[in-house]
Amino acid sequence: MRVDSDAATRSSETAPPKLWLLRHGETEWSRSGQYTGLTDLPLTELGEEQALSAKAALQGVDFDLVLTSPLQRARRTAGLAGFPDAIVEPAAHEWDYGDYEGINSAEVRAENPGYLIWKDGVPNGETLAQVASRADGIIARVLSTQPDGAMVGNALLVAHGHFLRVLAARWLELDAFEGRHFLLGTAKICTLGWDKRTPAIEQWGL
Repeated sequence: MRVDSDAATRSSETAPPKLWLLRHGETEWSRSGQYTGLTDLPLTELGEEQALSAKAALQGVDFDLVLTSPLQRARRTAGLAGFPDAIVEPAAHEWDYGDYEGINSAEVRAENPGYLIWKDGVPNGETLAQVASRADGIIARVLSTQPDGAMVGNALLVAHGHFLRVLAARWLELDAFEGRHFLLGTAKICTLGWDKRTPAIEQWGL
């Protein structure tokens, strides 16, 4: 079910908003494969270089709204990518992995070969439905009328791997579970847009 009905009521002359996604640069735990939810790690040196590289790919795009997760790896990426004044969006933090925080995903699968986070979830952490609800709220914010009555043209969200994959699924009006199909490396850029009035992926993992 669509999170926001505004898009359906816009005139045909008004282009609906596009939502650009930028995953944060590398951290020590993203490099090692450890689940990194609310642990507030900094970028590695390579992560900072990755964030700077993203700046070139985003140059020339006029953003009406730039949001970032409150976690420092995302805020630092936003700054290095050219958006030091990005608005902190509290709901854009990564999946709260509960007891799996800091655990290498390979260790979890070694104990449970059939484990899939999208299906099995995390003990004492957020459910996938809770992550999806946060993503839905951000999509609604992007698609809604701004305080001055204008519509967003391009919006940018700097956030985290699992969260952005869930958000992409929800943008496409899919179950959050389908986010499992969208691989997203550190500091990669995606554009969520439209095929006429049908939500679509315009580019993924640039």
